[in-house]
This record gives sequence, C-alpha cells and structure tokens, in this order.
Amino acid sequence: MTSRQRPISILVVTCVYMLAGVIGFFYHLHDLYQPDFYSIEISEAFAVIAGLYLLRGSDWARWLALAWMAFHVAISYDDTQKLIIHACIFVLIAWLLFRPGVRHYFRGTPA
Repeated sequence: MTSRQRPISILVVTCVYMLAGVIGFFYHLHDLYQPDFYSIEISEAFAVIAGLYLLRGSDWARWLALAWMAFHVAISYDDTQKLIIHACIFVLIAWLLFRPGVRHYFRGTPA
C-alpha cells in the first residue's frame, strides 16, 4: 500500500473545518429553543464531516467543504461585510482545495 503525502494546505483546511464545526456546535447549544437550532447544528455537523473526510483524502469532501462555505456566503446576503468576508474565505478555500498541487491527494480515493 502506498501512502500519499498530505499537503499542508489540506491539513490546515481540515483543522479549520473541524474546529469550526465543533466550536460552533457547542456555541449554539444555548439556542436549543430557537427555530433554526437544528439546521445550525446540522450545518456544524457537515463541517466536521467535511473536515474528517478531507483528512482521509475523499474527493467528495472537497465539494462538501466548498458547498458548506457557499451556503455561508448565501446566508450572508443581507450584511455586506459578512458577505465580503465569507466570499473571500470561499475563494481561498476553493483555491486551497482545487489547486493542481493538491489534486493528486484526492485522486482515486474511495468514499
């Protein structure tokens, strides 16, 4: 079995997603009786899942991570500052996950 070298950028993105998911999950626990509680917690779970499977080299996790960030761009439409920040983060993550130097890490990885 050959081992693939994990690019540092993937490790960084993975850590950010897992931390965002775990911290966000516990941060929003006090919102238990808010109408959007479950959707927020599910969103945080998606961040953790994306992070874990990025670490494993699953190609579909790149798309999940990008979709998760795109969702945050979309829900920031009513606040220009948040929209710009989320859009910049989206572009950075897209570049980190899809640049030629890291594509080989995700090739041929089963789900």
